[in-house]
Order: sequence, then C-alpha cells, then structure tokens
Amino acid sequence: MSESNFVDYVKIYCRSGKGGRGSSHFRREKYIPRGGPDGGDGGKGGSIILRGNRNYWTLLHLKYERHILAGHGESGSGKLCYGKDGQDRIIDVPCGTVVFDGETGGFVCDVSHDGQEVVLLKGGKGGFGNNHFKTPTNQAPRYAQPGEPFEERRIILQLKLLADVGLVGFPNVGKSTLLSVVSAAKPKIANYPFTTLEPSLGIVSVRDGHSFVMADIPGIIEGASEGKGLGLRFLRHIERNSLLLFMVPADTGDIRKEYEILKNELLKYNPELLDKKPILAITKSDMLDDELEQALSEDLPEVPYIFISSITQKGIQKLKDMLWKELNDQVFHDIDSIVHRPMEIKLEDVDDDFDFELPAEEEEDTDINESDFDEFDWD
Repeated sequence: MSESNFVDYVKIYCRSGKGGRGSSHFRREKYIPRGGPDGGDGGKGGSIILRGNRNYWTLLHLKYERHILAGHGESGSGKLCYGKDGQDRIIDVPCGTVVFDGETGGFVCDVSHDGQEVVLLKGGKGGFGNNHFKTPTNQAPRYAQPGEPFEERRIILQLKLLADVGLVGFPNVGKSTLLSVVSAAKPKIANYPFTTLEPSLGIVSVRDGHSFVMADIPGIIEGASEGKGLGLRFLRHIERNSLLLFMVPADTGDIRKEYEILKNELLKYNPELLDKKPILAITKSDMLDDELEQALSEDLPEVPYIFISSITQKGIQKLKDMLWKELNDQVFHDIDSIVHRPMEIKLEDVDDDFDFELPAEEEEDTDINESDFDEFDWD
C-alpha cells in the first residue's frame, strides 16, 4: 500500500547563520605611509523565516528535509569592504500551521494567513571592523569584533486545517458519504470502521453562488482524548472550524448518549471547543417515518437538529441552508484568539554511543594574525 501524501506533523532541526567577523586590515598603498585602519564589517547571518502559503495543503514537502540551515555571514576585508550577508532560508508552510518547541513542547508561533512571515531564528550580526574603533588617541586599533553566534532549535510543525464546518462523529456514521454528496470531494467510503484515515476538505455550494468549506474529520471514539483509536492526531483539526456538525445515526441505541460522549471528548481535549456553535444531524433517517422522527425528537439534546439521509438526499438542501445561516448569524471566531496548549514531548531512550553532529565547517583562509584580535562584548 502506498504511503499517504497527507502529512500534518513534522519535526525538523533549524539553524540560523552566524555573523561574519570584522577585519583588522590596515590601508597599504604606495606613497601613503600609515594609511590607518580600513577593516570592513562582517556580514549578517541568514535567518530562518516561516511564511504562510495558501498553495500548500500539507507538510509533505518538509517530510524529508529534516535539517534546514541558513547561510553564514562572510568576514569583512580591507578597503572598508563589508562581508556578504548569509542567505535567509524561507520555509513555506500551509495556512494553519502551528509551531512548537521540539525539546519542551512549548508554543512558539502560529502561521494562519497567506503571506504571513514569522522570523523563527534570527541570524547573528556581523562584527565591526577596526575602522569603527579608531579614535584620536587610538589611531591604529589592531582588533575587530567577532560575529554573533548562530541560533539553533528543533521545532515541531503541526497542521490544523482551516474550514468553516467540521464533521464530528463516531466511525461509520456517514461523514464521508455526506461530504461526497454535498461537494465534489471523493473521500474513501466503505462499510467498516476507520475508513477515513486522514481529513478531507470539500467546497459546499449553497444558493446564489455562495459556498463554504466542510472538513471530514476521521472518526472519534470514546477515549480519543486519551489516545484511543486515532487518538489526538486529528482532534486538533477541529480547533480551526467555525461550526461543528455532530453526526449520529438514526439506528443507534441512544442518540443523546452518543452526542454527550462526543461532546465530552472535545471537552477533555480542549474546553474552548465547546464555545463553537453545535448542530446535530441524525443520519440514515431514510428508514424513519414521521412518527418515529417525532418520537426521537422528544429525547434529543437541546441543540439545533435535522434528520438527513445522504442516499435519498433527504434534508440535504435544508441542512446546507441551516449551516449557511448559522455561519452568517454567528460572530466568526478569531483565529488569533485560539489558545494553543503546549505539547507533551515523550523522550525515547537513545543509544549513548550514537551522537549526531553537523559536518565541521571549514575555517576561512586569512592572512590576519589572530593574536591581534581582542573579543568585545556586544552592547
């Protein structure tokens, strides 16, 4: 079986560039004795920058690029020549990507808009050349500043899909079937649990050319917030949805009980999810008549509900109108107001004999005497 192209979790190592050192060169020209210091400044190290890109839908392009290194700044030289700046590394990520620290699990940043740029690691400043230190009493400084060191960090990138409506329910309740009926999406549909192993997005057309985005989230079971089933892997995608459509089949023993189980799992994962507007859809209702619908309605939770059937198209148009009305009536949640919880980092036992090291960097050839340098602290 081919591996899925949907990648929503990667862990990478990032390193910015160090600043180039300043030059302690002196001007040497014919007929110009004691030309004085003319050492140039070192170049700035490259930075690691995250940029939101709406043309990306997954983190697949980062799956096999685990080490991202920015360029170092070059050293300054004589004749007040500045060193070349190191090249920045821009990492394009899908909108909705959340960054966590790979060691502590702490929240770092959230890239939620197209074109948004976040400087993840800043490159080191270049050192001053000896030309900066000349004074009337010190006309021939034989020292310069070293460049600032680089920064390094292991980060975790998590993708949380951006959608207007999220489908929430147990396995085999008809979520994928509904998405295939109301949109042009073609998720995998089969008569066994956990058919959907990755989220699917679909554009739902309403009336007058309006549309909204619907996300099919893999099935949730009791204990998913504790890691059972597909666990926490896909619950995070629900955080981005404006509206939650709970789906419970009509042939279940207790509709209210299943709804409460789903609601409780979301509460355990993130209590803020309960602030979203819920709608209950009773699926597979083509087997019900009016009397059975009336009887079931008396014991339903106190939330907006509708009886639907994806096979016979019963209640589908009414459902789309209801979702569109709720999306426009409510105040849309602000993406920036979402509070991201720190990740739980599990440390695995590693063989002490194995020690990963980056390749050693070659020292630049220079004719400057190192004994002429003194280190200076940055202001």
